[in-house]
Amino acid sequence: MKLIQTIKNIWKIEDLRKRLTITFLFVLIYRLGCFVVLPGISPQDLEAMRSFTNSGLIQLLDMFSGGAFSQASIFALGIMPYITASIVIQLLGMVLPQFKKMQNEGESGRMKLNQYTRYLTVGILLVQAPAYLVNLQYQVNAAGGHAHISGLMMFYLSIVLTAGAMFIMWLGEKITDKGIGNGISIIILVGIIARFPSAIMQEFTSRLSTAQGGLVMFLVEIIILFAVTAGAVMLVQGTRRVPVQYAKRIVGNRQYGGARQYIPLKVNAANVMPIIFAQALMFIPITLAGFGARQDQGGFTGWIATTFSDMNGFWYNAVYFLLIVAFTYFYTAITVQPRAIAEGLKKNSGFIPGVKPGTNTVDYLDSIMSRITFPGSIFLGIVAILPAFARYFGVSQQFAQFFGGTSLLIVVGVVLDTLQQIETHLTMHHYDGLMKGGKIKGRAQ
Repeated sequence: MKLIQTIKNIWKIEDLRKRLTITFLFVLIYRLGCFVVLPGISPQDLEAMRSFTNSGLIQLLDMFSGGAFSQASIFALGIMPYITASIVIQLLGMVLPQFKKMQNEGESGRMKLNQYTRYLTVGILLVQAPAYLVNLQYQVNAAGGHAHISGLMMFYLSIVLTAGAMFIMWLGEKITDKGIGNGISIIILVGIIARFPSAIMQEFTSRLSTAQGGLVMFLVEIIILFAVTAGAVMLVQGTRRVPVQYAKRIVGNRQYGGARQYIPLKVNAANVMPIIFAQALMFIPITLAGFGARQDQGGFTGWIATTFSDMNGFWYNAVYFLLIVAFTYFYTAITVQPRAIAEGLKKNSGFIPGVKPGTNTVDYLDSIMSRITFPGSIFLGIVAILPAFARYFGVSQQFAQFFGGTSLLIVVGVVLDTLQQIETHLTMHHYDGLMKGGKIKGRAQ
């Protein structure tokens, strides 16, 4: 009954109702576009692409695009080029003074960085679009199809793919401005969960066909999936609160400060970035070794291709796990800067009780981040390799992707952020929130 009443309260708030409706309509447009096949491509010849996207990094790209990649849709390249450009611009802001200055210029600097991100996205798309079309033609013809993409058609379809990806980016920005917020994240979320119904039905059917204990094993898988999701929620929401005392200041007849507040230091400040970096790095030796593996089957390149080609194998996941731990420390170090926090406290007449301002505060914050990052990195690595454990126990490849990795963390993080937005609107209008006890904490908290 509380859920029904909460839905009624949401519908009563005109602004929230309008934002949710706009979000739903834009998401519907995105999903419809995922089924519009590129001009000149026969849908009957796309079985090769579907078999090609059953594993590896390509399966991850297809999941993020909601299946548009394997369907040769006008949205086939999805939102990932924009995500890649955003990561590059963000890293440049940590390295180049010019970009760092723009990050500190407020709204005007943010607009400039967004413009550079769009330009870089177009550049990435103009490289990825022809590569996608060449691979599409190769896969279709290898499966006995008849795909022939001429030079003029290659140019035309590249423009279509680029325009489709930029349109998705525009939809995401509109969801952020006019909808419920987090537009790009919601686009990714929709692409991931669009694969879930077919994946769970495929797993259910395969378990029913098992001679003994099929339905019991399926129920066990669902329970484990809920448990892993709960662990991912704890990882996203986990924080260590550092108390901060502000000194009293009297300006005129008003008193400022004097209250104790807290600095929330996240257990997983890097979010999913370590998994993305490690995943990209793991495909480098496989790709390089693939060129010489046939000629050097008994040599070093052949050993690399054999050892790391199996994403469910021990050595692949062991190295993958260690890379995630290392990248978690690296990304946390460049995103969470104790010196900047200490300087901000000093400017606002704040201090950590029992710790001297300045260098001692920097060292204290740095030691806390080191201690909480270690369990966070271990947990993140375990979540990342859980799909391999699921495959070991006979879970289908498509359904195993929801047991961990980037997809699970993105779904959990975006859902929590969206619920937090709705919670904020409800409390502002003096309605009960979505949760009876405590507030929902998103990734930003």
